[in-house]
Amino acid sequence: MSKPIVALVGRPNVGKSTLFNVLAGERISIVKDTPGITRDRIYADVNWLDRDFTIIDTGGIEPESKDNMLSEIRTQAEIAIGTADVIVFITDIRTGLTDADTKVADILRRSGKSIVLAVNKVDSFEKFEMDVYEFYNLGMGDPVAISAGQKKGIGDLLDRVVKLFPEKKPGEDEDSRPRIAIVGKPNVGKSSIINKLLGENRVIVSPVAGTTRDAIDTPVKKNGKEYVFIDTAGLRRKNKVKEELEHFMILRTVSAVERSDVVVIVIDAEEGVTEQDAKIAGIAHDRGKGCIIAVNKWDAVEKDNKTVNEYTKKIRSVLSFMPYAEIIFISALTGQRLNKLYDIIDKVIESATLRIQTGVLNEIMTEAVTLQQPPSDKGRRLKLFYMTEVSVSPPTFVIFVNDKELMHFSYTRYIENQIRNAFGFTGTPLRFIIKERGN
Repeated sequence: MSKPIVALVGRPNVGKSTLFNVLAGERISIVKDTPGITRDRIYADVNWLDRDFTIIDTGGIEPESKDNMLSEIRTQAEIAIGTADVIVFITDIRTGLTDADTKVADILRRSGKSIVLAVNKVDSFEKFEMDVYEFYNLGMGDPVAISAGQKKGIGDLLDRVVKLFPEKKPGEDEDSRPRIAIVGKPNVGKSSIINKLLGENRVIVSPVAGTTRDAIDTPVKKNGKEYVFIDTAGLRRKNKVKEELEHFMILRTVSAVERSDVVVIVIDAEEGVTEQDAKIAGIAHDRGKGCIIAVNKWDAVEKDNKTVNEYTKKIRSVLSFMPYAEIIFISALTGQRLNKLYDIIDKVIESATLRIQTGVLNEIMTEAVTLQQPPSDKGRRLKLFYMTEVSVSPPTFVIFVNDKELMHFSYTRYIENQIRNAFGFTGTPLRFIIKERGN
């Protein structure tokens, strides 16, 4: 079962990013007293009352914007509410109930989604008690008084949120079909790839960037095996007009990636790999998903005998954090190499679920230590005692050492490389947990 998604929604400068940082447990979002400072989709995993969920810090909704005012806010709100399981609608006690709050509330209330109304910046409940009651006028039930800055009322807020999570659907775990999320910027050919695999135009294809707003699940059967492809909303390029819409569209990508077993990151061969591609790939990497990089529109690129190698080098450079990802050059238009995509998907899933016997792992670790001495600091040398694989998807290993402060990330990467050399683990990240013996 994928984690529920909680979106923090509200006007600019009501404290969404401050609340996000408190819930995430670290200062991730930029906090500045300037409306619209949140530029990138920021998300984090949270646990409360033994429930895991994902929170997403969204850009502020400005109903008074001169750019297609009501239609733009309606579009933004619909994207947010369409993806999130629960929406935390944040308001500001200092500015009081505003016309903008009312407009946002009207859209959210009609959505049918679960909504928790939070009144932020209530540093003293005794002082602001009567002001909090004003927010009952929004017609969204009992407001929760909080102060994100002083970390007050956060537990009450989370209690309300967790109670609204959807129940597990019957038979959800029985669906063993591989789920593949197709992600990427707008207009790189995600929907065209699925249509080609299907042999029919099941998904709307348009040259207008951002045509696909909803994540669409499409079953495809190949060689007697069924796969489920998830076509996601593309990520828009940044510009002043569409900036906030891009933020909500990333929410869909996070949701689709969370539900998937394998993520296919589609890159436009004509445009080349970009910073936006790196952001999208980072979402999949952070969530430990198997990854395939599909370079689409390869038929439109002028090639010589060096083109593939040069293109691969560029991808590896920009996406240096995921050297394990498989790369395939395809064309949704002509169908070039699309059939090979299934073989790579099967290979990545096999790697992500591969379990290595503890004895074999420790033989590899012992040999690795012999070949390259562990680091030392101030006369104290790192000792590796034992290693075992504790889970899959992604494969996760626990290494017991004498002092985890001595386990530098470069030596962890060295151990990872030795494991990959022995077993491949194609297309899947590996996770390592370092523990001191006795812990």
